[in-house]
Amino acid sequence: MVGAINRDTVVAVFLLLFCGVFYAASFQIEQTSYGTIGAEVWPRLILAVMFVLSSIYLFQSVRKGPDEAARHEAGFLSRYRNAILCYGLFLAFLLALDFLGMLLGGIAFVFLALSVLGERTPRQLAIHALVAVVSVGAMWAIFTFALRVILPEGEILAIW
Repeated sequence: MVGAINRDTVVAVFLLLFCGVFYAASFQIEQTSYGTIGAEVWPRLILAVMFVLSSIYLFQSVRKGPDEAARHEAGFLSRYRNAILCYGLFLAFLLALDFLGMLLGGIAFVFLALSVLGERTPRQLAIHALVAVVSVGAMWAIFTFALRVILPEGEILAIW
């Protein structure tokens, strides 16, 4: 089938359009007088890297050719189950951020993500809990104490 495109090509074109729109929007970023570099530098740098990676993605997707003709929704859901669950967990994390705060919400998110993706034996669940507490706790401490970033504390920790 000549001229047929696959889903990866559509996603790559969407990402390139996304980069273009946001690069154009970066010219609307307000210039400040207190920084050593402009506020638009980091967004443009990230968009440039994303543009290069999306271009490579587009090139590879065009080279791959069209998708298989028949795919069922059940096949799609089973194939992307982990990604869908992780996005769902992240949405739940964002929705619970005001109540749980960054520390407790982050620990819950990391623990649940590891548990969804990995084994669920008692030993593995203990490891998941340890990894969640240490990694999120360390990042929270770095941002809170070393970098002096004010993170959402949530309603639970605000009581103490």
